[in-house]
Amino acid sequence: MSDHVPNEARVIPLRPAAARTPNGAGATGPSRTPATADAPVRTPREPWPLHAPRPVPSGPPAKEPLWRDLVGDVLRRERLAQERTLKDVADAARISMPYLSELERGRKEASSEVLAAAARALGLGLTDLLSLAQRELTRLPAPGAVSGRGRSAPTSRHDGMCFAA
Repeated sequence: MSDHVPNEARVIPLRPAAARTPNGAGATGPSRTPATADAPVRTPREPWPLHAPRPVPSGPPAKEPLWRDLVGDVLRRERLAQERTLKDVADAARISMPYLSELERGRKEASSEVLAAAARALGLGLTDLLSLAQRELTRLPAPGAVSGRGRSAPTSRHDGMCFAA
């Protein structure tokens, strides 16, 4: 069995006992709470030294684009280029208007049948839709890609990614 009393929190020291001094102050300054054998010593946070530069966060790594976002962008771009409404294209494709909207915004992963229907409603084939999305994908910089001399320019029309319908 455990030797602690139920419904009481146990304190687990985060610093070794050697960091404490006999007068209750920690190695870095006075504690805010009285030092006991079981309680960790808490020290106030010290401000960043003015003479030292703060580390610059590198930010989150660039994410690769999702296929559904690329396809949705192509669908929306083609629909707007034809000056057609969501309702018009959704009716022609025999899919619901909210679903087509979600496809265009990249919120849904569509089946190949739905993509083919949406493409046909826009006067495209499925291969046309996928080719346009593939071009969009290869036009975007790859995350972590070396710019400049570190990478050669694509020489083939099929560099990047190819899809078969």
